[in-house]
Amino acid sequence: MKSKLFLLIVILIIIGAFLFFKDYNSIQTQDEKVAASWSEVVNQYKRRADLVPNLVNTVKGYASHEKDVFTQVTDARAKVGSIQINADQLSDPALFSKFQQAQSELSSALSRLIAVSENYPELKANTLYQDLMSQLEGTENRITVARGRYIETVQSFNTYIRQLPTKWIANVIGVQPKQQFTVENEQQISNPPAVNFGQ
Repeated sequence: MKSKLFLLIVILIIIGAFLFFKDYNSIQTQDEKVAASWSEVVNQYKRRADLVPNLVNTVKGYASHEKDVFTQVTDARAKVGSIQINADQLSDPALFSKFQQAQSELSSALSRLIAVSENYPELKANTLYQDLMSQLEGTENRITVARGRYIETVQSFNTYIRQLPTKWIANVIGVQPKQQFTVENEQQISNPPAVNFGQ
């Protein structure tokens, strides 16, 4: 009788260990997917930030007296550069909120810059300006796609670590839900700066 009980305990331990490692590995796989999708979001935001100096300098050539707008764009770009989040920090709501706010401020500043540029027909006809605006529009679209992928992977990850028995394993190993973009920020990005060459 004792040997059967011992054998049953050993079997239960083996099954428990198997399930633990299976769920642990699944958590790690999903975490890597979140990190990869976040990396793409960051790459596209960086691409946008890298376009800003060329765009500002091009507009400055035609609208040099619009200093407030240039200052706002430059300050917003600097703020974006100062707030970076790596994949390990995606569970920090305060840091994620700061990141979102900085990106939102840059989007708003770019919208103001584009609005100002609409007052200068020669600028809108400039091929460099048109190329930069085309790159900006493409980048905004890439940001939207990358954010969509991130949202999907985070939703999958967060759902997975909240289900039983995975929730227990996530608690044991200290895994926290990842932060998601807020609705207000989604609206900001889903309405990217309007690109209109006034044709």
